[in-house]
Amino acid sequence: MRAALGLLLVLAACSPQTQDQIARQAAKSTVARVVADKYPGLPVEPALDCVIDNASSTQIYALAADSVTGPTASTVEVVSDIVSKPETLTCLAAEGLPALIR
Repeated sequence: MRAALGLLLVLAACSPQTQDQIARQAAKSTVARVVADKYPGLPVEPALDCVIDNASSTQIYALAADSVTGPTASTVEVVSDIVSKPETLTCLAAEGLPALIR
């Protein structure tokens, strides 16, 4: 809990652009763990970009907070919600499937 509070304090001291970059990087680390665990065989790097690019700011910040404490059932639910969006599925088909073929 203290670590999550620390992350929030660091974000509050940054510009909005920097906050977004920090949150996205933290969210990516969380998403990477969920993708590797729940979607084995899916190339992690293309999936990360697809998930993060199609997440709302609320989802990004929730995933960023989970990077401190580790993924939970709620984290998996957020990632699953993002993955099930048509835009994310289109991205995964365009970016993730070619990576599987290589």
